[in-house]
Amino acid sequence: MKKYLVLGILFLLPITAYMFFASGINNFATLPVLTTSVSELDGFKTLDGKPVQLKNHITILGFFGSDLEKHRAYAYNLAHKIYKKNREFNEFQFVILLPEGTQEQASGIEDKLKQIAETDRWLFAFGSDENIRNVFNSLKSNIELDENLSSPYVFIIDRDGNLRGRDDDEDEGTMYGFDSSTIAEINNKMSDDVKVLLAEYRRALKKYNADSDI
Repeated sequence: MKKYLVLGILFLLPITAYMFFASGINNFATLPVLTTSVSELDGFKTLDGKPVQLKNHITILGFFGSDLEKHRAYAYNLAHKIYKKNREFNEFQFVILLPEGTQEQASGIEDKLKQIAETDRWLFAFGSDENIRNVFNSLKSNIELDENLSSPYVFIIDRDGNLRGRDDDEDEGTMYGFDSSTIAEINNKMSDDVKVLLAEYRRALKKYNADSDI
């Protein structure tokens, strides 16, 4: 009996220790700030003609350009792997910046996205070419827009308008954005990083509520 007890402890102890430390990493990690003060979305309007802003939101920011059909599959990837799982977090939103004149294309894609999840927190926002470039350049990333003002990369912006990402990624070193054309990158790296940022804000909210009760 003692023999089986010892074997059981030797088997379970490493697994328990691993789960404890893995949980600790998830609970206490923070996502690095790579760029501060990303430009606010002044002058952009949604399909409903409403203004949109980064401040006080956790935003997944994308630039899909004038040819949305090219990015349709990327939108579905993001909707399934990131948006659907996190849209109920109060301050979470997707914002896809598009040039004026692409409203009809965006409306068509939105109708398809509604089959995956309600699109109340997925916003297509329209503005001038200049405004789109200004916002993109303010990210100060190593990524470029193409001639259609588009990129498959999406970016995580925190409530204070700072770009969050990885500064020690095992593959790329500094990782400013996530390639939405790559399921593995979205499903693994981006999903993990969004989870870390949301956990960071949940901890801050819990601490605020605890301090308020004192």
